[in-house]
Amino acid sequence: MSSATVHVTKASGEKQEFDESKLRRSLARAGTRDELIDTVTDSVTQMLYDGIPTQRIYREAFRELKKQSKKSAGRYKLKEAILELGPTGYPFEKFVAELLNRMGYQTEVGVIMQGECVSHEIDVLATRENEYYMIECKFHNRKENTCNVKVPLYIQSRFLDLKKNWMSLPGHENKQHKGWIVTNTRFTSDAQTFGECAGLRLLSWDYPKNNGLKDLITQVGLHPVTSLSSLNKAEKAMLLDMDVIFCTQLNENPDQLKKIGMDNRKAARVSKEVSAICNSNAPNRKA
Repeated sequence: MSSATVHVTKASGEKQEFDESKLRRSLARAGTRDELIDTVTDSVTQMLYDGIPTQRIYREAFRELKKQSKKSAGRYKLKEAILELGPTGYPFEKFVAELLNRMGYQTEVGVIMQGECVSHEIDVLATRENEYYMIECKFHNRKENTCNVKVPLYIQSRFLDLKKNWMSLPGHENKQHKGWIVTNTRFTSDAQTFGECAGLRLLSWDYPKNNGLKDLITQVGLHPVTSLSSLNKAEKAMLLDMDVIFCTQLNENPDQLKKIGMDNRKAARVSKEVSAICNSNAPNRKA
């Protein structure tokens, strides 16, 4: 069947025409070499049928990548790897904090702060120069889950209570205080509209366009240990329980693998994949 006539079914149930260029871009973003992009794309287009789930397309692309480049496969798996950071959402908060650190912010996770009326637990407090951000992390372990307008409505009310107290603190009169919501999936259109109108910063998987979570992670070279195809689910869970969330942590301290009972042969295989995926020389950037 010609790919131009095929419609795919997204996780939400929505159907749209298959876009080969979108697949190629996602493969290129994972650092896949041109000839392998052609191979993977050919493999995917040969198994297309009308109504095919996007998840099946992803699995086929990942299968082909994994055979020839674990580095590209691990990076291509980024969205699913973030979904695997659950179920508590705490590793995602740590992930967001580290992402912001690499963008020049100083961060704290799980901070209790006093508002004008009540105290609030802040997922991530981020500061940079005169900027102060109260950040709420909304983690979902299913990609079809979204943040609706109730989320920014609620966060805005909390932020305004905090802002009143912040502004009364010595030295804060001329500082910028803002609320920020980060999710690993998407915002509904109403949530985006309200957030923008209320002056909240919003960051989702693909929002703002070309500067979403997927773009920032790629730019700073930050990949979770759940990206590693050489680890099984139990091993990933044990590392997350030990607060080992990033491939860079394993790159810097491979002995963490021995702490979860891994033998030398497998540890060497995992370390090789870690070295391939990590991009420790990625430049920091400012949002």
